[in-house]
Amino acid sequence: MKIAYIGTYPPRECGIGTFTMNLYKSMVSGNNSTTDLIEGFIVAMDDHEQTFNYPEEVKLTIRQEHQRDYLKAVKFINLSGADICVLEHEFGIYGGQNGIYILPLLHRLEIPLIVTLHTIVKTPSYNEKAVLQEICKMAHKVVVMSHKAIEFLTSVYNVDKEKIAFIEHGVPDIQYNQEQSKKEFKLENKKILLTFGIISRNKGIETVIKALPKVIEKYPEVLYMVLGKTHPNVLRHSGEEYRNYLQRLIKSLNLDNHVFFMNEFVNQKELFKYLSASDIYITPYLNEAQITSGTLSYAIGVGSAVISTPYWHASELLADGRGRLFNFNDSEELSMIFMDLLDHPEALKNLRKKAYDYGKTITWPKSGGKYIELVEQILATKPEVLVKKETSLDPLILPPFSLDHIKRMTDDTGIIQHAKFGIPNLKEGYCLDDNARALLMALMAYRQKKDKLALNLAPIYLSYIHYMQNKDGTFRNFLSFSRNFLDEVGSEDSFGRTIWALGYLLGNAPNDAYYQTGKLVFFDASPNFEKLQSIRAIANSMVGISYYLRSNPSDESMTERLRNLAGKLIKNYEENSSPDWKWFEPLLAYDNGILPLALLHSAEILYDDKISKIALETMNFLTEITLKDGYLSIIGNEKWYKKEGERSMFAQQPVDALAMVLMYHQAFHLTKDKEYLTKLFSSFMWFMGENDLRMNLFDFETKGCCDGFEKYGVNRNQGAESSLSYLISHLIVLQAFEELEEIS
Repeated sequence: MKIAYIGTYPPRECGIGTFTMNLYKSMVSGNNSTTDLIEGFIVAMDDHEQTFNYPEEVKLTIRQEHQRDYLKAVKFINLSGADICVLEHEFGIYGGQNGIYILPLLHRLEIPLIVTLHTIVKTPSYNEKAVLQEICKMAHKVVVMSHKAIEFLTSVYNVDKEKIAFIEHGVPDIQYNQEQSKKEFKLENKKILLTFGIISRNKGIETVIKALPKVIEKYPEVLYMVLGKTHPNVLRHSGEEYRNYLQRLIKSLNLDNHVFFMNEFVNQKELFKYLSASDIYITPYLNEAQITSGTLSYAIGVGSAVISTPYWHASELLADGRGRLFNFNDSEELSMIFMDLLDHPEALKNLRKKAYDYGKTITWPKSGGKYIELVEQILATKPEVLVKKETSLDPLILPPFSLDHIKRMTDDTGIIQHAKFGIPNLKEGYCLDDNARALLMALMAYRQKKDKLALNLAPIYLSYIHYMQNKDGTFRNFLSFSRNFLDEVGSEDSFGRTIWALGYLLGNAPNDAYYQTGKLVFFDASPNFEKLQSIRAIANSMVGISYYLRSNPSDESMTERLRNLAGKLIKNYEENSSPDWKWFEPLLAYDNGILPLALLHSAEILYDDKISKIALETMNFLTEITLKDGYLSIIGNEKWYKKEGERSMFAQQPVDALAMVLMYHQAFHLTKDKEYLTKLFSSFMWFMGENDLRMNLFDFETKGCCDGFEKYGVNRNQGAESSLSYLISHLIVLQAFEELEEIS
């Protein structure tokens, strides 16, 4: 049996790194398994740009903020011969927003997964909850170290209780004599109070310092030792501000000879000597939100007399007389407990014995053995390797169709361009692109669902388009919230998207007033069709013209215009394509699916075999690059994908997913090949979490759609373009399902 471990690892100074090392050694080096010889290796997380001199068991490292390192790591694990992967999870050690970079790695794993959760937040942010839920979904077993953690996972994160395993935090099986340890540190005549661990404001060390003056009046031999370095994230942002504050507090209370800071990250043997030397161990954390504390487990494991605030893990671990609790920030109560224990040595001794007896039950050999049992249970079921397949068309997966967010984003002028999270950002005003998309969506929603709200919204968007048209038929694009024009002539892309919406209107007008207005604007714009240079503007216009011609097939002049525009796209293809690059440009950029889509539409109108051939060739080329793993991986707009270059993963945007959905839908219309409907649905599922980051873009609370993936994770703003892209895609999926039922 071979196990791959992912986590931080010594010599990186990190509590989880120490945990990973102890778990690895207790399972691989010291296992008592009779069923199999256990091998293992570590994939270690580096801290930002720092590198470390790792021991031989570390076979690969991941730089925290380098997404491609995670993808290389999962390839290594899959080819390593490992039978199972064990992940140590803590939000802060993985890259991206809330550690989101670990998700693509886990999604690509081809072996079972065990996840140990070191932090579980009771009131998580949207992203924290989404990331943790996705991790738990992919795990075969989720290990937690407290019963409170089980409660949170089931009630807050909706994790199946059967998936959760309780294994207490292991402690090294190391014991030292108190008298000898004190002698070694020359502390024979001291009563030692000890706190150790990474130092940061939430540790509450000032509570202990404030409790000391009364204790020292009676017991002047008391020395409070604080053992540990400042947390690296605190150092980056605040330096030693907290430690300096504590030093000032010590001086003001005349405690210089009674408090000692040891600014080191000591090894385990040294640490256990200090624990053994101590008379009382304190964890004075400032709030209850600590689901697991390795430092507390170590103190119990060595048999320390422990005093703690009642954070979640302490409340459990110190139950049944294994320690004493005091209220958060309550120096007076802490001072009284100190005095009581120092006054009654037998009570102190009793605390130590109960802790020691319990500590013997949670040594690493025992905890490691429980992990081995868990691994053997999972492997005994012979879990199948998860092969990523394209998602089957299933309308039951879709959330209910809702225009709530679009209504929120629309006023009597038009649809607001951007949003701050789910709230319209009025500072950015309006744009033609989004009002054209909004018109298209509203017309589709009314045609398919007879949605009255959609019918009421449609004239607002059409009115905006009419207002923005110049005398020469071109359009302005941007309008401020105060209704001031912000440009003279908009982009060609915004022109093309408007022609698309108008063409759809002329083929699907809900009444004659809409039709006549749309026809007026469409034909006023038509003299500009031949002037277009942008291939995406040409493609968008071709789609609009095709919709118009479906209901007006005798318009020979417009048919010829469509043929000429198709010729421009084909010319671009012939100039840029090669046997291994069947595309219209020397790069894949944005809104790529629109280009094959335009040819697929025009092929249906023009009955031209050459157009059909190039449409299918380019669609298949795009499919091979973006849909090869069974889910949609959009070309990121950060750097795009230059021929013979490296494709960009970020920023992925919903408008690109929409283009793919539309492209496959039209391909199905043209060929009647049901396989395109499967690809259509796989593309739609990008919105619902079937993507590189394994994160939902659709917001079930606001009914909007997030603006895409950036390097840090999901961009949670929900602008018009993104939400309209989702809604149009949703409507296409519903339409595709109806069409599939008709031919089945």
